[in-house]
Amino acid sequence: MRFALLVQADPAQCPSAISALRFAEAVATSEHSLVGVFFQGDGVQVAQQFRRPPRDESDLQARWAKVSEDCTLPLQLCVASALRRGLVDGPEAARAGLAAATLAPPFELAGLATFLAQMQSADRVLTFGAAS
Repeated sequence: MRFALLVQADPAQCPSAISALRFAEAVATSEHSLVGVFFQGDGVQVAQQFRRPPRDESDLQARWAKVSEDCTLPLQLCVASALRRGLVDGPEAARAGLAAATLAPPFELAGLATFLAQMQSADRVLTFGAAS
């Protein structure tokens, strides 16, 4: 089975963000595969380069990077959601005249068309959103 994931939950505020990561980690060690992971809305906060978890909490950013490496898969952020929250890559920072990028590797900016392509190549699409 091929999965595409849409993560919309803030990793610091919503348990479903951790559920998305755990699901991705499980898929990475199974016979199934991930065709894409797309972060949108508050879900993009996981890619904030200067965000550091307290010592007694898991480093979700590092764990996502491991999933990316294990699956040879980019971790893509909705460009509009990222820019609204101050997340920029090197080229965007230079274009805007900012001193530095705020986007941690291996995360990258992408448009919604990227997620649509992931959806088309997946057998299942799972959404992990914030609870209302």
